[in-house]
Amino acid sequence: AAGLCPCRALLTGRSGALRAFCGSVRGLAAAPETHFGFQTVTEEERREKIYKVFESVAKKYDVMNDSMTLGIHRVWKDILVHKMNPSPGTLLLDVAGGTGDIAFRFINYVRSVRKHQLQQKLKHHQNLSWQEISESYQEDKSKSLGDSQVVVCDINKEMLKVGKQKAQHLGYSEGLSWVLGNAEELPFDDDQFDVYTIAFGIRNVTRIDLALQEAYRVLKPGGRFLCLEFSHVNNPLLSRLYDLYSFQVIPVLGEVIAGDWKSYQYLVESIRRFPAQEEFTAMIEDAGFFKVDYQNLNWGIVAIHSGFKL
Repeated sequence: AAGLCPCRALLTGRSGALRAFCGSVRGLAAAPETHFGFQTVTEEERREKIYKVFESVAKKYDVMNDSMTLGIHRVWKDILVHKMNPSPGTLLLDVAGGTGDIAFRFINYVRSVRKHQLQQKLKHHQNLSWQEISESYQEDKSKSLGDSQVVVCDINKEMLKVGKQKAQHLGYSEGLSWVLGNAEELPFDDDQFDVYTIAFGIRNVTRIDLALQEAYRVLKPGGRFLCLEFSHVNNPLLSRLYDLYSFQVIPVLGEVIAGDWKSYQYLVESIRRFPAQEEFTAMIEDAGFFKVDYQNLNWGIVAIHSGFKL
């Protein structure tokens, strides 16, 4: 039949090619591409690869953070919590916070504020008997967080496991809970939290726009979004030195300390792929936040972005 009607064969061939083309287009639509470090992958592949990275580094995560940043990450996290300035009664959601660093600092900060409030209260009741002061002190001391709560939400089971072990070892239990959840689809109702934090986590989210929308959704009106993340250094000389350290030293540290070169190579590459300060600010505003600004730390090696749900 093909010999009798070459046009039909031609049409059949073209039809097959068209079907193949349409199939490839559908495949692209079903699996949009993104990046994993400097690699191009599908969104689903990226999620799987990132999960494996943090599953791999979870047990050595704190040691590696100290090694990579010479311990300065602790100061950056302290600055984040001081910028938050939580008061007793604050409800905090810390996303991608599996190891508990922000949660523990939040609890310490609120306890300190609560203790100061109690001292001021007792100072203004000089006419109370010693027994009344003692009873009041013990009653208020038992509520050291003043109804504050922090929920740590992380997508990685191993990171949460490490955080829970640290909490048990350090004696943190009051006002602290752990939830397995995806930043792009949080397992919480609307208007639940006073503050949303994410520290060194948002660059590992596949759809940052969805994560920002979810942050906006779960915050109460008046609630605050705070993000601590590696950013872009503007000083050309410092930027070159930083690149040299990042690409030549950090993966080696990853291999020596954690036995994992590839994961730390990805972490460095992910920092370079993350949007610059002004671009990320615009993304936060697009999600609906107001009064959005940022504070550079250490010449922009990291930045704290802040916004409010009004």
